[in-house]
Amino acid sequence: MASLADRVRGNGRIAAGLLLNLLVSICIVFLNKWIYVHYGFPNMSLTLVHFVVTWLGLYVCQKLDIFAPKSLPPSKLLLLALSFCGFVVFTNLSLQNNTIGTYQLAKAMTTPVIIVIQTLCYKKTFSTKIRLTLVSSFSRLRCWVGAKQHELQVNSMQLLYYQAPMSSAMLLIAVPFFEPVFAEGGIFGIFGPWSVSALLMVLLSGVIAFMVNLSIYWIIGNTSPVTYNMFGHFKFCITLFGGYVLFKDPLSINQGLGMLCTLFGILAYTRFKLSEQEGSKSKLVQRP
Repeated sequence: MASLADRVRGNGRIAAGLLLNLLVSICIVFLNKWIYVHYGFPNMSLTLVHFVVTWLGLYVCQKLDIFAPKSLPPSKLLLLALSFCGFVVFTNLSLQNNTIGTYQLAKAMTTPVIIVIQTLCYKKTFSTKIRLTLVSSFSRLRCWVGAKQHELQVNSMQLLYYQAPMSSAMLLIAVPFFEPVFAEGGIFGIFGPWSVSALLMVLLSGVIAFMVNLSIYWIIGNTSPVTYNMFGHFKFCITLFGGYVLFKDPLSINQGLGMLCTLFGILAYTRFKLSEQEGSKSKLVQRP
């Protein structure tokens, strides 16, 4: 009875984490696109704001004893922080310059790559049924996040608490080389061209980015990179439809069929994954 209650609580926590990630991930896409379209805020500077707000949010959390920081060697996180910088900057750059549909399609193509990486680099195996469900979608980073949490024996908050300020420092150095810092349209020109509404939207984007980053780390640490990416395809369908409603992005019949195919793949993946987990538990129980 106790184990059943623990399983229910564990599944409830994962469901709540996935729901939070669903809401904030969809919100951050629409909000960032709105900022790019209506205010023209620079991409790398917006990413810098995201990382700074994330670090400040985690600092407040540790002061409130929500988690306890763990001492980690910076050398162990340097490449992860650099990779996360590139991941977020180029993701936002894609959103800035493409329709939401094109942006989401590029993200959806990462799942088969992650399957290959986990198979070759981490010796993880996937059944034929699981591999077949991935035909509905076409980074080493997400695999790396999970591996780092396991390697350093830290939770999502502890890892992000060190990664966020390192990524902020890297972007602070890089921004002047790629964007006009003090000129019109630059991040430090906010006291001139940027309206109050623009600043409030950017700040709100930073707060939501904090919740996105935290939920990503938590989900990967408590499930797997593949589960996170399959869940991402569900967000893909909702975001694609939202782009059609809010930004008048074109939505063709082929895209509609692709969304249905994606949803079918997600449902099939969930069913086969749960079946495999139940089978593994049954084998453990039957062992003498």
